[in-house]
Amino acid sequence: MSYIVEMLHITKDFPGIRANDDITLQIEERSIHALLGENGAGKSTLMSILFGLYQPDGGTIRVRGREVKISDPNVATSLGIGMVHQHFKLVHNFTVTENIVLGMEPRKGPIIDIREAEKRVEEISKLYGLAVDPRARIEDISVGMQQRVEILKMLYRNAEILIFDEPTAVLTPQEIHELMQIMRKLVTEGKTILLITHKLKEIKEVADVCTVLRRGKLIGTVPVSETSEARMAEMMVGRQVSFHVEKSPARPGATLLRIEHLNVKTAKGVLGVRDLSLEVRAGEVLGLCGIEGNGQTELVQAITGLTRPESGRILLRDRDITHLSIKERTDAGIGHIPEDRQKHGLVLDFTLGENFIIHNYYEPPFARYGILNRKKIQENAERLIREFDVRSGQGALTAARSMSGGNQQKAIVAREIDRSPDVFIVAQPTRGLDVGAIEYIHKRIIEERDKGKAILLVSLELDEIMDVSDRIAVIYNGSIVAIVDAASTDENQLGLMMSGAYRPATAAAAQE
Repeated sequence: MSYIVEMLHITKDFPGIRANDDITLQIEERSIHALLGENGAGKSTLMSILFGLYQPDGGTIRVRGREVKISDPNVATSLGIGMVHQHFKLVHNFTVTENIVLGMEPRKGPIIDIREAEKRVEEISKLYGLAVDPRARIEDISVGMQQRVEILKMLYRNAEILIFDEPTAVLTPQEIHELMQIMRKLVTEGKTILLITHKLKEIKEVADVCTVLRRGKLIGTVPVSETSEARMAEMMVGRQVSFHVEKSPARPGATLLRIEHLNVKTAKGVLGVRDLSLEVRAGEVLGLCGIEGNGQTELVQAITGLTRPESGRILLRDRDITHLSIKERTDAGIGHIPEDRQKHGLVLDFTLGENFIIHNYYEPPFARYGILNRKKIQENAERLIREFDVRSGQGALTAARSMSGGNQQKAIVAREIDRSPDVFIVAQPTRGLDVGAIEYIHKRIIEERDKGKAILLVSLELDEIMDVSDRIAVIYNGSIVAIVDAASTDENQLGLMMSGAYRPATAAAAQE
């Protein structure tokens, strides 16, 4: 059998960790080959070696049967290899076309011929059904569209082998569905796709073959059509994984968080949250679901103090916190797992140990008379790393920036759950996490609920909302259209409510 890419006996070491341990990967042409593994299993490292971002410490790479040395991404590009990274590499105040041609601008004499480039971008966009406006600015388009720009960047450079690193981590269900269709179209047009993911549902939907890595080692390669999700999860984690959240019925108590007639503007100055009222009680998980861009982000930012509401009130245990600072809200008992882990969750240039104490660095045992106690910070970090299985090369001293996205997420979840505040605002808690980590985090959220905490869970994953929540509030166009009991609804009903097409007669009663 002829393979378009062969990575043979690849080994890669980083300080304190072997990221890839004698891995062999063989990719058939015109196929979708999934690379599955836990956070920190070595998937992104392996693909970064193929794209020339890292050099292997051992092993060989063959492309189209010929042995190659991929010393940098330019060499990868010349071999027809392209990569869409998990965190996009786009210049936000440039247009779509300016981003795509960056580094290989077409010229008419000394002048950049942007019109010619726009024409070519439009042609490629039409051929693959990407529907991207070549003149739009990156800052004005959705995350899903930005990803399409990254795909166009590869296609503009004539890439034949396309690497997608966690492509659905930041997409809505609708955008995920569209991306799957785009992938299939790319393969019918002769492309080969390498898909890094830990979403088993997506592997079953589009991949032909799946290679599983665990802690840097190759576990096996299986045909997707003949392998169950449960079997792939077991290969990935090394044990059986429960896809269902085990929990006893909620015993809700007093209202801990009350939102009254809240109005909040978006970054563009229009109302994102409109006259919204909501209550979250002690001992319950209230799930908030809606299509992205319907006010969830603005609501979370108003509750946590990241943005100021136009009007309305936010009450924590009947205390008005509407105009308190972020720190005052944190001290009053609000915990926040933010949807953008890099922007609002971590200080990327701080160590893992420093990030764990970011809320209470000035308090004993971490500081005395303004001087940090490094030993206590280290002990605290080691405990959380152990408890939440945060994979990091140098333990407490690891720079947050150098960790995989999933492990950055685990670090934030560990810090916030360890503080155990009265009210949790949990936004996309399992974004980019593998099934084992998702199972653990859901278990910890339910434990906090059972301790009498109030939890507002905001997620774009309907499975997660339905599995973890006790009640579900549906947000559409900045307002709550219904609050339903999680046990008595289904995905179809929620989907209709999320699109504004259906409002149950019991909605008003459920909000009481």
